[in-house]
Amino acid sequence: MSLTLVDPTGRDLPEWEAGAHVDLTVGDGSIRQYSLCGDPRDRKYYRIGVLREAEGRGGSLYIHDELRVGALVEVGEPRNHFPFDPPAHIRFVAGGIGITPLIPMIREAERRGLDWNLTYGGRSRASMAFLDELDATRVAVQPADEVGLIDLDRALGDPRADVAVYTCGPAPLLDAIEARAESWPAGAIRLERFSAPASSAVDEGADAPFEVVAKRSGVTVSVPVGQSILATLDEAGVSTLSSCSEGICGACETPVVEGTPDHRDYVLSDEDKASGSCMMICVSRSSSTRIVLDI
Repeated sequence: MSLTLVDPTGRDLPEWEAGAHVDLTVGDGSIRQYSLCGDPRDRKYYRIGVLREAEGRGGSLYIHDELRVGALVEVGEPRNHFPFDPPAHIRFVAGGIGITPLIPMIREAERRGLDWNLTYGGRSRASMAFLDELDATRVAVQPADEVGLIDLDRALGDPRADVAVYTCGPAPLLDAIEARAESWPAGAIRLERFSAPASSAVDEGADAPFEVVAKRSGVTVSVPVGQSILATLDEAGVSTLSSCSEGICGACETPVVEGTPDHRDYVLSDEDKASGSCMMICVSRSSSTRIVLDI
């Protein structure tokens, strides 16, 4: 399903760039993230694409089965942890609904006159969104029921300093791409995840309790082994925006005033993690015995 979201008073919506997503509040008050796939130059609307997932957490079922034209929904301002800053040559790889953040990137690449191609896989052609909007001359459509899984060797090609891969899709696809590109130049593979990778389990045996100071709230808590900063602060009455609890959406990003984060998310870049200026408090911990957060 494709949804067009507009301000009910007709005002312009906040600016966004290719790769951005928004938080949408669904029926029970839960928050879900959806990539923007419209035109960033037109601020009168946002467009999102939503795959109906019968075995999901309920957000897509609510959108598909209950939302109707004219309904009011709460939408957060755009956030972008998947920025589009490409070199001259771009290889896009999409798996299923992972096509959504790539659509505005492809349009931007076209506007800039960059060299690009797209490999787009899905269960079947009928399940692959926005096929009719893509330039068939530059897109390799690979439905699994016709050709099997995406041929990643062909989709990625050989590593080059002037090539970047932008990819989004299910965890097995992204894990396979990262594995194949281990020897590629740093920063060549740029991806956005919808779920944590299968290999994301952390051995908590070496974890230790640590102290968290919520500076603006005036609250100090001890975070035990096996419990997140987010949950511990919530128990102490300090609530913050959160959604995935897997370190993939960026909703709980929190500035760090003092201390050393132990980053366990899949959102921040290596540079952001090295700076230690912020952290995702749903999964990350502290390498120092005390950490001070601007919350």
